[in-house]
Amino acid sequence: MTEMVFGTTPLRAGDPILPRWWRTLDRWSLACVLGLFAVGLLLGLAASVPLAEKNGLPQFYYVTRQAVFGAMALAAMLVISTFSPRMVRRIGVLGFLVALVVLMALPFIGTDFGKGAVRWLRLPGGMSVQPSEFLKPCFVAICAWFMAASQEVGGPPGKSFSFGLAVVVVLLLAMQPDFGQASLVLFSWCVMYFIAGAPLYLLGGVMGLACVGGVFAYGASEHFARRINGFLAAEVDPRTQLGYATNAIQEGGFFGVGVGEGSVKWSLPDAHTDFIIAVAAEEYGLILVLIIIALYATIVIRSLLRLQGERDPFARIAGTGLACAFGVQALINMGVAVRLLPAKGMTLPFVSYGGSSVIASGIAMGMLLALTRSRPQGRIGDVLGRGRG
Repeated sequence: MTEMVFGTTPLRAGDPILPRWWRTLDRWSLACVLGLFAVGLLLGLAASVPLAEKNGLPQFYYVTRQAVFGAMALAAMLVISTFSPRMVRRIGVLGFLVALVVLMALPFIGTDFGKGAVRWLRLPGGMSVQPSEFLKPCFVAICAWFMAASQEVGGPPGKSFSFGLAVVVVLLLAMQPDFGQASLVLFSWCVMYFIAGAPLYLLGGVMGLACVGGVFAYGASEHFARRINGFLAAEVDPRTQLGYATNAIQEGGFFGVGVGEGSVKWSLPDAHTDFIIAVAAEEYGLILVLIIIALYATIVIRSLLRLQGERDPFARIAGTGLACAFGVQALINMGVAVRLLPAKGMTLPFVSYGGSSVIASGIAMGMLLALTRSRPQGRIGDVLGRGRG
């Protein structure tokens, strides 16, 4: 019986799909994702109880919903992780088109839920969805497709097409306003553009335009200006979410105040979402925070290392974009809580409560696991020829 070598993993021809999937999968990254989801449920038991009581719901209402959303996310992640890079590209393109249409319609059919930003689409049955969460991984996939196609002999100007898409998406997100997601989309595009071989001066020009856009947004958006002013203030207002979070992190110390003994969850409206890391720091201390950071770092670093030997330009570009976006989103969320960054309203992937965020994170991680699976590495010319389909 013949054998094939997938990276460093020998596989016999004719192996069933599931054993082949398991042998080629980055199992360490999968374990880290499961660890993050478990941490999210653990913190949700503490952070979401005050919100449930405030809304007259059963104590573990939000934890139960988080478990349901998480199960859906993990199912989507596992299914997508079995796909080939070509299938990942196809679902990414289709998903981007659907999410873009919904995003464009949000100013007319969306809702802000009293938060000052029209980011959600209300669904029947009291459900809601945030299209921008699903747009992010699909945006990475379609831009990577364009950039990879531009490397083919006689290929289209894919880098220019991807830049046009990035501009459209950033403007749509800024109109909501959602400058945090807009910044993340622009960052992921810059990373992919760099991997695809862009000159540094072009990336510098893009970042310069982003700075000019930030100055304009500061003058035109009261929402944006208020967050920047709060970040630049000499002292933190103790009555704001950032003030409560800062105090909680300081109180937690190295070992925390004890399970269930934290008080910040009763003061922070977004303790179960944007500031859940403050709950972790207060009740479990620096130890749990370092564990969470290590889980995110492991996923990102292992993914980038596995992509180093990837000869398929689409898989290499898209995988790098997904890994970096995943890590930077976690970095932004935790950076806001310790006042290293202005408030962004961005969730902690797989840990924060939220249906759209958790499920979209599952889709993104499924794409990343699919693109980082070990596979035969042919010659560059052969790979580019296969990429035309």
